[in-house]
Amino acid sequence: MRTPAAALRPRRRRPEWAGRNYVLLTGAAVITSLGSHGALIAAAFAVLESGGDAGDVGLVAAARTLPLVLFLLVGGAVADRLPRHRVMVAANSLNCVSQALFAVLVLTGRADLWHMMVLSALGGTGQAFFNPAAEGMLMSSVSGEQASRAFALFRMSMNGAAIGGAALGGAMIAAIGPGWVLAVDAAAFAAAGALRAFLDVSHIPERAAGGGLLADLREGWQEVAGRPWLWAIVAQFAIVVAVIGAAESVYGPLVARDSLGGARPWGLALAAFGVGTLAGAVLMMRWKPRRMLLVGTLCVFPLALPSAALAVPLPVAGLAAVMFVSGVTVEAFGVAWMTALHQEIPEDKLSRVSAYDWFGSTAMLPVSTALAGPVADTFGRSQALWGCAALIVVVTALVLLVPDVRNLTRRDPQAAGRPGIPSPGLPGAAADKAAGAVAMADAAATGTSTAGAGTGTGPATAADAAGGSSTTGADTAAGRATGA
Repeated sequence: MRTPAAALRPRRRRPEWAGRNYVLLTGAAVITSLGSHGALIAAAFAVLESGGDAGDVGLVAAARTLPLVLFLLVGGAVADRLPRHRVMVAANSLNCVSQALFAVLVLTGRADLWHMMVLSALGGTGQAFFNPAAEGMLMSSVSGEQASRAFALFRMSMNGAAIGGAALGGAMIAAIGPGWVLAVDAAAFAAAGALRAFLDVSHIPERAAGGGLLADLREGWQEVAGRPWLWAIVAQFAIVVAVIGAAESVYGPLVARDSLGGARPWGLALAAFGVGTLAGAVLMMRWKPRRMLLVGTLCVFPLALPSAALAVPLPVAGLAAVMFVSGVTVEAFGVAWMTALHQEIPEDKLSRVSAYDWFGSTAMLPVSTALAGPVADTFGRSQALWGCAALIVVVTALVLLVPDVRNLTRRDPQAAGRPGIPSPGLPGAAADKAAGAVAMADAAATGTSTAGAGTGTGPATAADAAGGSSTTGADTAAGRATGA
């Protein structure tokens, strides 16, 4: 029988760690992920239906990626200088307007190639400002020992929405055409921006007046350069994301066409990867490894398996199994990376550090995809794929030589206090930050967030870099983008 006090006590409908900001961020990210993953497919079909060819599709994709890379660092500095939710809403507004114009031009039959390139570039610019702000906002929205569980649930929601968005978008393109799918994406950005406008930033202290933009960028770089675990893993993923991008966006479809039976088997393999990311997120909601970065880095080794499987090539069932395993492990890495950043980076520098993470992880992707064809012509496709697998293994093994990567441990949140403000007496970077120093190398921890996410993630992944397109590398570093 319930006592009067129990009857009056409000029933809690969500876990303690799922606060108002976390719920708003997750809901908005799911909405935009549903729209954006369908819109990526719609943009390609819009180019083809306007008379373009594969080269034109590549130009439109490059037009989106280039400003994403160019403006990431500026976006990170702006997000740490201005209220992050305002930066996110402004970026969503830009994405909404650009996608709406794109939709109108496609629906009226007036979309020329240069129109689509300019509008895609505006979308990439919006994402460059959105991603660092969103990642910083997400990390500041959770605290306590359940932080890793919160990040895992967020990533699981994002991955599920990405899978559903791609499937729904493909069906809608077949039924009503790409223009309407682009219009739905514009509406999704509007709805998500409205939700993000209600985020509460009262818990985030205002930044004291300081230097200009260059000073902010320099301060962010000092934060990265002073932590060997951070810059080592970002450098690692500059190579990992680049080779996975080449393997999956260039070699994978060709292997599928020549040896596996066409696009359908390749789609099944990519779907297996998506299911793996969901399974990995479920795993990380329950598992909280003490040495986050060590576990996360060990989980990068299986990302070499898809390239090796394509080099053989394995039958469709074997390739799907390999992709599933890589999806599980990349998600484990992603949650570990986000937890490490949440624990070790001061709150007021989260967006700038995230921007350097994104920039370093995606900068080589355009180069690798451009060189993939010439490399295969020179050495052979199978040899190129074996080379991709070997590079992932080698650079990951080198990262394990960094003591901070092996030794960084999860701290007791009750002893550490608020995220980003460690208590005195803690080892490594935590103690150094408490003492007011800018950086100390012995605090290590990382694991996503790739090509994040979405906001979400360690080094950005191939898919994230391209705006969320599908592939194993898609969450190679943690499914990063937090719902751009």
